[in-house]
Parts: sequence; structure tokens; C-alpha cells
Amino acid sequence: MKIIRTISLCLLAGSTVGCATVTRGTTEDVVINYQPSDANVSTDIGYACKASPCVLNIERKKAFTVTASKPGYETKSVYVGTKVAGQGAAGLAGNILIGGVVGAGVDVATGAARDHTPNPVNIQLVPKGSQRSTPAAKPNSPSAPSVPVS
Repeated sequence: MKIIRTISLCLLAGSTVGCATVTRGTTEDVVINYQPSDANVSTDIGYACKASPCVLNIERKKAFTVTASKPGYETKSVYVGTKVAGQGAAGLAGNILIGGVVGAGVDVATGAARDHTPNPVNIQLVPKGSQRSTPAAKPNSPSAPSVPVS
């Protein structure tokens, strides 16, 4: 009788864990590349980078904004959102077949079925006053077609 009880408890415990939670985990490494490499880079959820590339382990369900700044450069921010990933969708599908509604609920609550996007985050700071930091000027008139000279 103890064996049946133990097996039942194991099956019950296994059914309360989502497939994506088990196979993908609830966190993801987000890579942040930035130039210049001595820029100050931080997130609105309390993380900071000390060197580029920077790898932050973030909860899959958390969206955040990365901000890079340096004196003499335009500050740039990049929003990093989340979306259901292909592997995450497969994990949710696995819940329907094996784990049931409880497993799917666990995956949704933990964000295990989601990925951060963009990942990697690429930030290139532009010096203040440079042509790249201002919108391109429109020409005053359309250019005349070139006519060959004989």
C-alpha cells in the first residue's frame, strides 16, 4: 500500500509542474552589446553592466528597458519585451497532452513559455552633434537626371 501511495504522490507532484518550466526554466540570459564599451548601462529593473558584452539572467516574464549613456553621447534606450517562443509553445502543448491545465497555468505564471526580444540587445551610442544623431536633411529639389556629354 505504501508503494501505491508513493507512486500516486510522485505522479501528482509531477502533474503540477509545467513542461516549459521544467525544460526551459523560468529565467533567460539576455546579452547586451554596447559601444563605446565604457558607457554606463543599466536597466529599469535594477541591473547594471560593467563590460560589453554583458549577460544578465532575467526572469522570462519580465519586460524591461536598457539605457546606455556616456558624457558627450546621445543617451539611448531599448525596450526588451517578451513573447511566446516556439519552444515555449511546445512546452504549453506538452501540458495539454501530459500536464493538463495545472501545468499550463504554472508555465503561464512563471513565464517559462516566453523569450525576451530583442536578444541580443545591440546599442551603438552616437556622439552629440554628429550627423548620425540628427535626422537626415531632405534635398531642396529633386536632382536633375544626368545627361551624357559628347
